[in-house]
Amino acid sequence: MTERSGTVALVAGGSRGIGAATSRLLASLGMRVVVNYRSSDADADALVEAIRAAGGEAIALRADVRDPREVDELVKAVSARWGAVEVLVNTVRIPFAIKSFQDMSWEEFGGKLHDEMLAAFTLTKAVAPAMIDQGYGRIVHIATGLARQPRTEMIALGTSKAALVQFARYVAQELGPFGITVNVVSPGMVETDVAGKVSPQVRARLVAATPLGRIARPEDVAGVVAFYASDESGFMTGTYAPVNGGLAMD
Repeated sequence: MTERSGTVALVAGGSRGIGAATSRLLASLGMRVVVNYRSSDADADALVEAIRAAGGEAIALRADVRDPREVDELVKAVSARWGAVEVLVNTVRIPFAIKSFQDMSWEEFGGKLHDEMLAAFTLTKAVAPAMIDQGYGRIVHIATGLARQPRTEMIALGTSKAALVQFARYVAQELGPFGITVNVVSPGMVETDVAGKVSPQVRARLVAATPLGRIARPEDVAGVVAFYASDESGFMTGTYAPVNGGLAMD
């Protein structure tokens, strides 16, 4: 993959899981990585130290990306240090209720939908003006296969991510003329702390139904994100990339 040395990449939710794997990979490709996090100071600091020890450039900046004021301050801080954000990766993990529709309240369902879209909208809104000015930008959002393939008790997550996918398409259409691409990476289950909450029986069924015979690793997802963040993907926008080992062949 061609390196874009010095490219400024903001990885929202970048301190753990898919975000951390993405931060490490983008840094290894020569990008200057901003590890955004909300509460995991120790994880963010440890990740930045590891990236620097490997010869990469990274900083950790705290911000709740559901708060437009905090996001504005985040982007200003990045610009003051390294210049405009050229790559935005939204890996933010927002908590959600695991319940059936019949047992779920509007506060649980609507809260997840609201927070998911507020984060995506706020982040994209904050970086778009500078990307338009420079005639270049890469935006990548992380969704889930549940946006297309419903599963019991996952209605809040699946619906909010389906909205995110459609949001990305509309933004891709609008920002394309300015040299900005917007794409979605959609993993199945990934080996993170969230996967640890799944019962062994459900996990075994998923592995058995997956042609490649395992659960995805964060690095599997990060590799596809890095492709979308690179110049090799420059003529792809509004696309949806499943990373699920063949579990669902869209």
